[in-house]
Amino acid sequence: EQWVQALVLVREMVGSRVDRDAFTYSAAISACEKGEQWVQALQLFREMANRRVEQDTLAFNAAVSACEKGAQWVKALQLFREMA
Repeated sequence: EQWVQALVLVREMVGSRVDRDAFTYSAAISACEKGEQWVQALQLFREMANRRVEQDTLAFNAAVSACEKGAQWVKALQLFREMA
């Protein structure tokens, strides 16, 4: 599945010393969202903050959408509050 491949790719980037940027994370979060993997999507989203990667609009939208697909309305609302 695409979300698995996206997670593997992000993890492999660490070993190869390739920088993970907002685009990389947003794409991986979006893949998790499409695969209905909201937990993994939020983990990636939190990892962005921990690594000081800007959580841009694309990442927020993908994370909120992942929560929506997983019926995680409280988490989605928390993300909206963080955006404000």
